[in-house]
Amino acid sequence: MSNPLIQRSIRHALASRGLGKLPLLVPALAAAAPFAAAAQDAVQPAAKPQSLETIVVTGSRIRRVDLETASPVFSIDRAQIQQSGKVTLGDLVQQIPAISGNANNPQVNNGGGDGASRVSLRGLGDQRTLVLVNGQRVVDGDVNAIPAAMVERVEVLKDGASAVYGSDAIAGVVNFILRSNYQGAEFAANYGVSARGDGARKGYTLAFGQSGDQGSVIGGVGYDHFDAVSASSRDFSKATYNLRHGQKVTSGSFASVSGLIFAPQFANCPNQFGAGTYDPSAPGGNGIPAGYRCYVDPSASGPGDTYNYQATNLILTPQERTHAFMQAKYRLNDDIEAFLDVFHNRTTSESQLAPEPLDFAGEGITLSAGNPNNPFGVPIGGDGSVGDLAIRMFALGNRQLHYTTTSDQAVAGLKGGVGDTSWQWEADLNYGHYSQLGQSYGYLDTAGLVADGSLGDNCVQGSSAKGGCLNIFNQKDPATAALLKLYAANPFYNTLYTMRQAEVSANGELFELPAGAVSLAAGGTYRKEYQHYMVDYIAVADPETGNCKIQSEACSTPNQGGFSVKEAYAELFLPVLKDLPFAKVVNVTIGSRYSDYNLAGNTTNSKLAVEWRPIDDLLLRGTVAAVFRAPNINELYAGAATSFDTYTTPCGPNDAVDPVHGRACVGGGLSRSGDQIQTLISGAIPAGGTLRPEKGKSFDWGFVYDPHWLEGFSANVDLWRIYLTDLIVRPTAQTVVDMCYTNPNSAYCDNITWLGNGAINIVKAPYTNLGRLDTRGVDMGFKYRLPETRYGNFALSLDSTYIAQYDNDQTPGLPGDVVSHVAAHYNSQYGNYARWRALAGVNWNLGAWSAAWNLRYIGPLSVGSADLSQGYSADQKVPGVVLRFGAQVYNNFSVGYDLKAFNSRIDMGVDNAFDKQPPLMYQNNVENANTDVNTYDTLGRYWWGRVTVKF
Repeated sequence: MSNPLIQRSIRHALASRGLGKLPLLVPALAAAAPFAAAAQDAVQPAAKPQSLETIVVTGSRIRRVDLETASPVFSIDRAQIQQSGKVTLGDLVQQIPAISGNANNPQVNNGGGDGASRVSLRGLGDQRTLVLVNGQRVVDGDVNAIPAAMVERVEVLKDGASAVYGSDAIAGVVNFILRSNYQGAEFAANYGVSARGDGARKGYTLAFGQSGDQGSVIGGVGYDHFDAVSASSRDFSKATYNLRHGQKVTSGSFASVSGLIFAPQFANCPNQFGAGTYDPSAPGGNGIPAGYRCYVDPSASGPGDTYNYQATNLILTPQERTHAFMQAKYRLNDDIEAFLDVFHNRTTSESQLAPEPLDFAGEGITLSAGNPNNPFGVPIGGDGSVGDLAIRMFALGNRQLHYTTTSDQAVAGLKGGVGDTSWQWEADLNYGHYSQLGQSYGYLDTAGLVADGSLGDNCVQGSSAKGGCLNIFNQKDPATAALLKLYAANPFYNTLYTMRQAEVSANGELFELPAGAVSLAAGGTYRKEYQHYMVDYIAVADPETGNCKIQSEACSTPNQGGFSVKEAYAELFLPVLKDLPFAKVVNVTIGSRYSDYNLAGNTTNSKLAVEWRPIDDLLLRGTVAAVFRAPNINELYAGAATSFDTYTTPCGPNDAVDPVHGRACVGGGLSRSGDQIQTLISGAIPAGGTLRPEKGKSFDWGFVYDPHWLEGFSANVDLWRIYLTDLIVRPTAQTVVDMCYTNPNSAYCDNITWLGNGAINIVKAPYTNLGRLDTRGVDMGFKYRLPETRYGNFALSLDSTYIAQYDNDQTPGLPGDVVSHVAAHYNSQYGNYARWRALAGVNWNLGAWSAAWNLRYIGPLSVGSADLSQGYSADQKVPGVVLRFGAQVYNNFSVGYDLKAFNSRIDMGVDNAFDKQPPLMYQNNVENANTDVNTYDTLGRYWWGRVTVKF
């Protein structure tokens, strides 16, 4: 027979439909083991009493009666998913207030474009948030790859959980609970479009299920399509806007279609470079050849000769997605059940950038002094000491990167009970496969162009074949364009990734204490991950220089490798006191996990959780946990890739002969401050190094208040803090040089190559353990289900997060070490850390009608710092400038109606109803579209509708 406490809790939970923070409303009716039964959409066979009387809440493996535990869990149920109108789960989950920083999504064009959405709880990065499906790891953290049609609810644990789930669960866990025991069939079609007529999306899903006495099966298929949105279609992104000397300057790239030319003839030109450009109408004069003139700098009055690369970029990348899923379970006997869960996703998408800016000196190519199309009489390019050229490769078209990403996951196993005891067990195998084929367009085979002599003295004049003379300055000439297209390069990059895992677990009651049963959950797991990354031959980077046959930004290094880990874990639940004055309930949970990595060593991480209910209405709770993250495959094995880091020399005039600093200051340290130094990024293993796991502590203390005198109301407050050391980071060239300067015996000195004059040539920067991070804040929320009225049922909800501190110390102990204070700020390295974020909801239903108003709040923040040691100014030319931006508020409305006579439902709504535009943050402060596309809505007002039919 069922437990009345659970019945009351479930009714209470189902009464709320808002997006508030609902730790006590976690609809956690799933079995303890992964991929167990979750929803009760159809009639089930009779189950054993203990399976009805115990539940599992994300954040613990202990089966318990209580829905309220020490774990702060935010829950989104299926009704909320449907009511939101979101086609992908990423669009919904990324609105959670606990998410901040630089979480990737399809609005990210430069640095994104693969259609993925990732989760960065507490702003710690997606690599420190663990994504699960029914408690099982998935091969890729892309939540868009999880079909929304298969999800019953989403549980978000906002607490460190390494003792429970292992690596990566530093900031928390996002657990997608799948639908189960569905009876019948359901078809849904949806469509949406922005108020400007672009960004159209359409989707179709079909789900079906059958249940019986011995088992059940549920499956489904779906298709989604999203149109691209060009940056030129919005005022905030149609041009490149920079802040210079306090003025909004319409600017762009100096590498224009006609080129930024450095040659002696332009030395007296009145621009910041002393440079010229090609202009066939220019008469020449003052030593400047006809067809050329001085370059015009951008200013407040106009962009000058700069190139508006922004207009060809995207603010929403196109994507097309197909998916399928199936869950099946079969009762072998009264005690054992077999289960199988499979899902598949295939996504095609692309990013688009303006044509490639080619820097001759940067790429090491030269237009010879004697080339017929060189009127300057000096070599252009080479080492750049005499002449150089930066030009936009207009003839090759826009740079595009097309992705085809496929992910497959299968979990199979057995689970059951042990006779008439409370003990349950599970054994399962988890296999995941991920592949991504990327192909780039718009690049130039510079090695072939040079080898064939088209830029040399002996090129073949008048020839349109390879080796013909190339007039690189005039790409609008059909002959030039045709010759350049012969050297077009479209390299591919292919990633194959597999995960294999086996796990066994058991849980049950050990013995009784006066306050209740002592329970234990324990298990072991073995996991192996492997990745093979392949690169087209033309884009393979030289391991010593990072260069390849095409532009360095497209160079990459093939790699392959993997790791394995063996783990054992246990969790003990101790009921200490019960039904005493000021101690209605006192529970303690202790957990520990031992992890042994074949490459990163072993680590043990434990947790202590306390629940104290001094009165029936109030739960005080707290968790202290050790957290860790093992290095991932890219951090271990990534091959050389090129970056160009700005450098400030630490060397003084006498350091070259100093016994401590001399090794870093060869020749007096002649590299100039402000120089850009070629930096080779790589994994630790190719560089001969090792990586340790990141380690830290997670703290969460708070309360849940459910007043008996106000039925339907619940409030919660949680104070949290996460402290990490030994961060796995890619050090900058500056960090490598500073480490060598501090300690001449440091391995960092071996990563620096000097030229004969003492200038630095190349810095190798493999991933390493370095730095500390400390963040803390408060989560607050409430929900209130109002008493029923003749006008319908109303429910209110609020979930909010306040970031009090986010400090990142990248180089502790080094001279000039600076701690970055990121809270209440935005910068391109870390992302958006507005102190306040919130979701509020008002929900109503009456008979067949329902409606919702959801409000998303992103608090004010600053760009830049008046503290010059932070090294970040919002003005491109003036240090210490701070820009302040107000809060952003988005209002979403929806309404739905059940057509019961037709077993159908219609939902429609509008997102960003008041067409709130993102703040203009200036391109010199961001990576995309003059604003923070990771956080703010770029589409504006968006209309959507959905029709659902059940059979």
